[in-house]
Amino acid sequence: MRQDQEDPYQRRSAQVYAAADRAGSGSVASPRAVLYDAVLLDRDGTLIEDVPYNGDPEKVRPVPGARAALDRLRAAGLRLAVVTNQSGLARGYFTGEQMRAVHARVEELLGRFDAWLVCPHDDADGCGCRKPAPGLVYAAARELGTTPSRCVLVGDIGRDVDAAMAAGAAGVLVPTPVTRPEEVAAAGWVATDLPAAVAEILRRQQAVQPSNPPTEPVRTALVVRSDSAGDVLVTGPAIRAVAAGAERVVLLCGPRGRAAANLLPGVDEIIEHPLPWIDPDPGPVDPEAMRSLSARLGAVGADQAVVFTSFHQSALPLALLLRMAGIDRIAAISDDYPGSLLDIRHRVPVGVPEPERALSLAAAAGHRLPDGDEPVLRLRRDAVPPRPADLGDPGYVVLHPGSAASSRACPPEVATRIVGALADAGHRVLVTGGPHERAVTARVAAAGGTDLGGRTDLAGLAAIVADASAVVVGNTGPAHLAAAAGVPVVSLFAPTVPFGQWGPYRVPTVRLGDAAAPCRDTRAASCPVPGHPCLSGVDPGDVVDALRTLAVSGGGGR
Repeated sequence: MRQDQEDPYQRRSAQVYAAADRAGSGSVASPRAVLYDAVLLDRDGTLIEDVPYNGDPEKVRPVPGARAALDRLRAAGLRLAVVTNQSGLARGYFTGEQMRAVHARVEELLGRFDAWLVCPHDDADGCGCRKPAPGLVYAAARELGTTPSRCVLVGDIGRDVDAAMAAGAAGVLVPTPVTRPEEVAAAGWVATDLPAAVAEILRRQQAVQPSNPPTEPVRTALVVRSDSAGDVLVTGPAIRAVAAGAERVVLLCGPRGRAAANLLPGVDEIIEHPLPWIDPDPGPVDPEAMRSLSARLGAVGADQAVVFTSFHQSALPLALLLRMAGIDRIAAISDDYPGSLLDIRHRVPVGVPEPERALSLAAAAGHRLPDGDEPVLRLRRDAVPPRPADLGDPGYVVLHPGSAASSRACPPEVATRIVGALADAGHRVLVTGGPHERAVTARVAAAGGTDLGGRTDLAGLAAIVADASAVVVGNTGPAHLAAAAGVPVVSLFAPTVPFGQWGPYRVPTVRLGDAAAPCRDTRAASCPVPGHPCLSGVDPGDVVDALRTLAVSGGGGR
């Protein structure tokens, strides 16, 4: 295969696999292309000071800045709901009438809320509404006329964030003295207080709205994401946004991301070429190859280039080649001074999910998702083959133990125990992996699953994932395939990179693993700590419980 390759067959397609197609995924199309419709708020410790089992309105004390922060959300058109566990009702510490009097006092001090959702049960009742179960989030979304993926929940303990994630909503943790350190470590989004949480919600909402629109129509846009399959998949919403404002979109990707690029809607042509400043194991820089790439990019005739990178990568080497190729309008995220290499130098705070990070760059370049298109991951339906008939009916659980980066793979002995526990719980388990992972998948599947190691390419894996009830997977490409299909994820997430940036996006998720392990934020591709402690301690029973939280039952039902 040549370094410089174009696929003229890669065309746009309105037919996509999308989370919007899956019942309960929380991604129903909306006429407004925004991130959020609603903000859900925990009551005690988040809106008001935590007075245990309070049934007295006179003891209600708002947290500092609460009224002004909530009024900012109201002014922005966001609907507000309170989602609160009140086990004092079940324990008889106060009556329903006393609780309603407390809520009336809260509204007197903080303004009206569009809905109140209360779980009256105790932990021992086993209900589906007591946080960390997602029932209150689903109920609030229904009450507000939206879906969980268009909600963000603000709370002060891990239960609040876990409930949001399990429903596919965003979760913001505002720690208080009662918040445990491990809850802070596991949260993907942490704010210092309620006003700070609100400020960031509004900033993220605004960041995906266009600025700097092109002064002339964009006939051809060149978009770039030279990285692995997962990186290309999470850039999909931003590429669709560019495609909505351009007549033709050409995608430059690397060999490791080509299979994912083939699956993306909105792309008309693909150029495949490795970039040695991006690839993790690069060869020497070949001046002739760089000159060839620059000439090829010049032949695209792009009116605009949008260079998508991960937070630790630089767009400037490619920006120089694009300038040499004669492209006049170049946009990229760059913390480094770009000189005259960029026309639009965009900056994004640390911690923003990668799909939103890319969407904000597209917006800075003047592009937005069209109304009715959710900011979720999507795949082209015509690029995904039929699922093999010999796999039986849909409703199985997919376990994908491997990863291109070994630091993010589930240890085989742990994966083996998980398969055994899932099989014992009545789940039908398919174990997937690439051709180089056949020995691992065979070992893991022997505990009670079906071995599919090496049987599929990425598109074939997407077809298998789309018919699963859930996917158990680390931080790797199949997690993003699951998000694109709206399939719930049990995320065995090694914390080498931030969960808030790389966790499964806008899909019901339960995170497992030690979020405070010594490998945290190292970006290590190989485990830097003997024994892989971030995932080696995962209890297979917790995986079974996670599926139950996600409403995935044994026997293939949901």
